[in-house]
Amino acid sequence: MARVIAVANQKGGVGKTTTAVNVASCLAEVGHKTLLVDLDPQGNATTGVGIDPRTLQSSMYQVLVGQKTIDETIIETSMQRLFVVPSNLDLAGAEIELVSVFSRELRLRNAVAVVQHNYDYVIIDCPPSLGILTINGLAAAEEVIIPVQCEYYALEGLGQLLNNVKLIQQNLNKDLFVSSIVLVMFDARTRLAEQVLNEVRSHFPDEVRETVIPRSVRLSEAPSYGQPVNQYDSLSKGAIAYKALANEIADQTIGFKNNEKGIYG
Repeated sequence: MARVIAVANQKGGVGKTTTAVNVASCLAEVGHKTLLVDLDPQGNATTGVGIDPRTLQSSMYQVLVGQKTIDETIIETSMQRLFVVPSNLDLAGAEIELVSVFSRELRLRNAVAVVQHNYDYVIIDCPPSLGILTINGLAAAEEVIIPVQCEYYALEGLGQLLNNVKLIQQNLNKDLFVSSIVLVMFDARTRLAEQVLNEVRSHFPDEVRETVIPRSVRLSEAPSYGQPVNQYDSLSKGAIAYKALANEIADQTIGFKNNEKGIYG
């Protein structure tokens, strides 16, 4: 049975999709059959694995509104063992269409449950907001990975997101917990980045992963070529960092079996 992990941050531009795509890709590279679920209407996770959202016959939109099963929507990527449920701008309409639908918050959970046994990991890329799409992602997941940019307002945004995770846990998904906080866009040349790193680690010593994702030109370039960074340039700093992060996440499985869970676990 797959570990279902939502990658979430209500702020945009903090490396959320980059983390979702590259963790999924690196897990697949080391032998884990992985399903990447693009829950963001921008479709950046879809393009990040080489699929043009404009050419889709079916997408996450059809799954959430009940027109297609998730099985009918899954696409195999160019990377072995990596599959994607793609998204495009149609998904923005689902927010409105689901308003009056019964159990609208559980649409994704019910869809993922059908295919969960076919994968080792399901990685959900949530949109940068707390609308019905993100709520679906958090309701479907067992774990949350939170990418945190090494900047001044990082802790403030992190606190808000943790409160929202707690609300989801109390009302929709009692098994949800924050398994990983990942520091991203780290620039070792700045004192601020080091301060943020130390402060976040002091507040969440068990959840902050050892691996820190650096700012990297290759990480920025890879999506424009429709490739995860480990496929685009496997020897780049970004690729090496995400491979290390994926290994850390995979190693957590042992701890979870022994009930060593993270925040709210």
